[in-house]
Amino acid sequence: MLPLLAVMIAVVGWPLVDTVHLSFTDARLIGTRGRFVGFDNYQKMITGLDFHDALITTAIFAFASVGIELVLGVLAALLLDQEFFGRTLLRAMMILPWALPTIVNATLWRLIYNPEYGALNALLTQAGVLSGYRSWLGEPSSAMVSLIVADAWKNFPLVALIGLAALQAVPKDIKAAAVVDGAGAFARFRFVLWPYLAGPLMVALVLRTIEAFKVFDIIWVMTRGGPANTTRSLSILVYQEAFSFQRAGSGASLALIVTLIITMLAAIYIATIRRNAVAA
Repeated sequence: MLPLLAVMIAVVGWPLVDTVHLSFTDARLIGTRGRFVGFDNYQKMITGLDFHDALITTAIFAFASVGIELVLGVLAALLLDQEFFGRTLLRAMMILPWALPTIVNATLWRLIYNPEYGALNALLTQAGVLSGYRSWLGEPSSAMVSLIVADAWKNFPLVALIGLAALQAVPKDIKAAAVVDGAGAFARFRFVLWPYLAGPLMVALVLRTIEAFKVFDIIWVMTRGGPANTTRSLSILVYQEAFSFQRAGSGASLALIVTLIITMLAAIYIATIRRNAVAA
């Protein structure tokens, strides 16, 4: 294990130690290493309005998109668990949005939302819903909603596949017995299917929440954090602080703060896995 351990220390350990050291300095991206400033960078980042706004924006994006993904994923899993013609093909097609690279997905939705020739504007205008084209990504009132829709469309198939795998574990005789006993659709879902879905869906919930809190690429491609920073996430704020403004010291401290938040979410994930394992 020694060679592997040495590689991990070189690839992960040293950059992490260097980032921690950098966070206690006022170093610039280009220039000297900077002087030691203690916890000034952390205090400035935590008390700054930019951090608070980005944290709220990230939380809204994460919880809204993950919530939509869970609802759509469960509904899709229930549909795909039924027997009908073309089910195998539909199951195969379900994975396509999730298999798309995030950059491709973001570019696709950016074209759909385009204010001049976007498909969404054309559809709503021809249907009489809109009187004219609008800039979905250029208006603060619609930019965040547009991002959430794009992210949920890409990632709900993952929840659907996890839910479908859980539903496949439900014994068919239990389903048949519930139907014979006269249980309605909601009762069958609540008392027969949900006990099998709860554990896997909790894992999917925590995993997707962690990923959503780290979001960067889909927002950067579609809005770059605009308009007027209304869609700027924590990861984008770290990028801007460290590279756009070239404040390497404060950027490193902000990156470590975000890492701490994500680590807390990861701890919840580990606790959830262990609890489910003990219950099983």
